[in-house]
Amino acid sequence: MLLTAALRTHLRHNSDMSATREVDHKPVVKFFTPDASATWLFTELAPDQDTLFGLCDLGHGEPEIGYASLAEIQALRGPLRLLVERDRSFRVTKPLSAYAADARRHGRIVA
Repeated sequence: MLLTAALRTHLRHNSDMSATREVDHKPVVKFFTPDASATWLFTELAPDQDTLFGLCDLGHGEPEIGYASLAEIQALRGPLRLLVERDRSFRVTKPLSAYAADARRHGRIVA
């Protein structure tokens, strides 16, 4: 399970806050492909319970802030057919904009 009930609640809360004002949230969750180079840092979950917002890095050297589908991420398989995982050891140290700035400098998410 990529998102626990507690993570969903936190992501939804951030989304509700962003609906009324611009907020630079800290990432709530980090996903990655164990057998490829894709990494995601998400801060928000839309009311549809599928659309996530955050920093997306598909491993092509061009990380970008945007939207992604939880269903599509859950369906992804890497070259060894491994599923996307949640990084349970991820510790947030800064807001999403700082991770994005670092990712642009390095060509990948550096967490």
